[in-house]
Amino acid sequence: MSPYLAAEDLSMFGHDPWWLVVVKAVFCFAFLMVTVLFSIVWERKVVAWMQLRIGPNRHGPWGMLQSLADGIKLMLKEDLIVKRADKVVYVLAPIVAAIPAFMAIAVIPFGPADNEVSIFGTRTTMQLTDLPIAMLYVLAVASVGIYGIVLAGWSSGSTYPLLGGLRSCAQMISYEIAMGAAFASVFLYSGSMSTSTIVEQQHDRWFVLLLPVSFVIYIITMIGETNRAPFDMPESEGDLVGGFNTEYSSIKFAMFMLAEYVNMVTVSAVSTTLFLGGWRAPWPISTFWAGANHGWWPMLWFVVKVQLLLFGFIWLRGTLPRVRYDQLMKLGWKVLIPVSVVWLMLVATVRTLRNEHYDFADIALYVGGAVLVLLLLSFVADLFRDKAETAEAAGRTAEEAVGFDPMAGGFPVPPLPGQELPPVPRRRPHRERELIVSGGSDTASDGSIGGSRDGKEASDG
Repeated sequence: MSPYLAAEDLSMFGHDPWWLVVVKAVFCFAFLMVTVLFSIVWERKVVAWMQLRIGPNRHGPWGMLQSLADGIKLMLKEDLIVKRADKVVYVLAPIVAAIPAFMAIAVIPFGPADNEVSIFGTRTTMQLTDLPIAMLYVLAVASVGIYGIVLAGWSSGSTYPLLGGLRSCAQMISYEIAMGAAFASVFLYSGSMSTSTIVEQQHDRWFVLLLPVSFVIYIITMIGETNRAPFDMPESEGDLVGGFNTEYSSIKFAMFMLAEYVNMVTVSAVSTTLFLGGWRAPWPISTFWAGANHGWWPMLWFVVKVQLLLFGFIWLRGTLPRVRYDQLMKLGWKVLIPVSVVWLMLVATVRTLRNEHYDFADIALYVGGAVLVLLLLSFVADLFRDKAETAEAAGRTAEEAVGFDPMAGGFPVPPLPGQELPPVPRRRPHRERELIVSGGSDTASDGSIGGSRDGKEASDG
């Protein structure tokens, strides 16, 4: 094995007694639920602060129990099932969407694997379990959650939920490709898909510094994956009423809302694990405090990083407007996927050269030469594209001279970019019509008016 690849040691997992496994599973569930309750209140307070509003301040001290009150209110509402719905799928869809959101947290490390803590007198790691392919497991369970949203839109028997479900499916598939490429860059640098090993490989430098493009791509894709603003197309109330969950109420609607916020926590935890050092203390603290990464302290650093990423979710919602759906798809397929693939090839090239023991200066020279070649090819392509656009503009001008028929084919057709509608015949100016009505000098010269008046008088006579 190359010295740049990590040696996985997962022997510390799988030896806990059954009751300790249950305790750790309950802790993971409680951590997600408490974080969700806090995030809902925090989101409402932060957005209110950004928009100069008061925010929740009634339920509990400083309104901290507002999200709990919202949950109780939702559970007490009447649970309806629409008449045309497929009842079995309609009821199972919220469950399919919510359960996978909780499953990904099982492989997220809250602390170092070699630093065991004592729980009821038993030494154990601060992680439920780990796998050699833990990140593939995370991608798999995240993909299963898509089925819940799609099935919810289809089983509702309504048009708007179906459109919201299809939008969500297309959006998640589009953004998962770029997300997978961002993950692959981390796998190349860490030499492993195990979450604990990936964090161990960031002992001297976080991957956000080594792989900044992968981090930016993942931040964008995780917002698209969770259907959060400005990428909340499946729930856009302006054109879909409420999206895939339009026909849901009471506890089933609450489960969709819960799945969204749990997914926010999960993707933030994954981002912390892959790029922000996981449970490791930030740089200034880790240098002068030797015990910052031991005991229960790693859990504090992990929670702080997750909360900062959740604050980024909230900040974007209160700042950016919702994009159009075509802009969303264009960003995913024409920007994120090509950039992530090119970046992955660049990372793979650098790792290969490092494994062959090339010096950093040689690697920088090779990479710089490749970048210059790409820029030169791009410049040549731009020249040919400008010539083609000039010829197309000339052809478009000739087509406009002929004219654009908006009713060609019998249906109204909107003009394409560069085309203009033919001028619409206008009525007489307002001043001229006033002169005609008032019986001015133009009245006698207007044969149509005079003729119609004479004809009416003749018919009366």
